[in-house]
Amino acid sequence: MAQSSDTDTRVHHTLRVISGAAAHLAVFTFTIYMICVSTPGATLFSWHPFLMTLGFSFFMTEAILVFSPDSSLLRSFSRKSRVRVHWVLQLLSVICALLGLGVIYANKVFQEKPHFSTWHGLVGLLTVLWALVQNFGGVTLLYPKLFQRWTLATRKLYHATFGLLGYLLACTSLLLGMCSLWFTASVTGFSWYLCVLCPILTGLVIMNQVSNAYLYRKRSQS
Repeated sequence: MAQSSDTDTRVHHTLRVISGAAAHLAVFTFTIYMICVSTPGATLFSWHPFLMTLGFSFFMTEAILVFSPDSSLLRSFSRKSRVRVHWVLQLLSVICALLGLGVIYANKVFQEKPHFSTWHGLVGLLTVLWALVQNFGGVTLLYPKLFQRWTLATRKLYHATFGLLGYLLACTSLLLGMCSLWFTASVTGFSWYLCVLCPILTGLVIMNQVSNAYLYRKRSQS
């Protein structure tokens, strides 16, 4: 019975390693692909899909995967170093998101089109605002002595839980963007399905990572 349990553990670990490696490959490939498709600099609008992909898909995903015990690229680094890298990547993610939001807002103004008139626009705006609040929550973990209303463990749990919700919002925003007129005209056929697979795959990987790190551990301790 114990041998069977050990085998299941090894299988689950192997699956997590493979899925984590696939997530790294997916966000890197998708970001490079979006650079080729959007050709940033060709038009004002071209910066929007590039910046949002860079922020929501690449930086945000890698920031969370930094803490993965199975697929982090910085497993040999100390916890403190990984926290700093996580903070920097999340900051870059928010900067890209704010720039991308500013670009699409300016583009709508120049073309005299309504703002946030689609689900993609509304969810994208909500995601950017959520990311700003979430980054502030991260500051309370970097400087715990300044915020002592809740215990550090409680704040970590809230930060991870709301961070997961924010990441799923980001994935949803990306998926809705892939249904836009611009994207469906630029990316067709099998390539479109591969692009859609990227946020779905990374969303599942991040959900599994956060659940194992916080929610499952919480149940085990109760």
